[in-house]
Amino acid sequence: MLSVRGLSAGYGSDTVLRNVDLDVGQGEIVALIGANGAGKSTLVKTLAGLIEARGGSVELEGQRIEALSPRDRVLRGLCLVPEGRQTFGGLSIETNLRLGAYAQSGLDEAAMQALIEEACTPFPILLPRRREPCANLSGGQQQMLAIARGLMSRPKVLLLDEPSLGLAPALVAEIFRLVAALREKGFAILLSEQNAKQSLAIANRAYVIENGSITMSGQAADILASADIAEKYLGVGHSVGDPASARQLAMSARLKAILQPDIV
Repeated sequence: MLSVRGLSAGYGSDTVLRNVDLDVGQGEIVALIGANGAGKSTLVKTLAGLIEARGGSVELEGQRIEALSPRDRVLRGLCLVPEGRQTFGGLSIETNLRLGAYAQSGLDEAAMQALIEEACTPFPILLPRRREPCANLSGGQQQMLAIARGLMSRPKVLLLDEPSLGLAPALVAEIFRLVAALREKGFAILLSEQNAKQSLAIANRAYVIENGSITMSGQAADILASADIAEKYLGVGHSVGDPASARQLAMSARLKAILQPDIV
């Protein structure tokens, strides 16, 4: 569905992404994990066309799109749900949703209402409150609204940038459950997250990005079981001078066993 080869991008004279390769298939969640500043947000913004690519290719359903405008990418089926939700607190929930369909043409009011109901189906809390100001929603509910707004563009590929950012643990679990449910509807999802544990628990495959380059890729369960990933991103330490210690490997195996029922 989405194929990226040799992608590079940056800001001004600084190159942030270097020769990034990744793929996202229909009906799968691909986790993109890495520390703050590793290049996750730069990557998804480049895919969405908000940052100009300096090299490489981006293909959506076999068609190259790296030269297209952000609007044209949306019309092709690529949607970014940005970090920090970026909802408009002074506008109603319904108006926020309508903004998600800005690129669509030929929608009469009946079609718009049908699209709103369809986009809110995974998030039933939104429809009964559609006339309320968005500011009345909790952080987790605003994240649901941000994803529903993205669904208003009728996407094929969803780029989710840090959907758990700033949320309480219970709300984080709910957001990840909802993201996993979207996979069942056939969406291709690239999930950019610092929360490696939750991301790997729901993902099919994963990529690790460090300093703008992909350093590891594979099945989510295999990456979760990696001792190096456990140390860097899952809070598992190691003995001084012994990075591959038995304790580290055992803890990694325990984490995999705990999360295994949720790994697809």
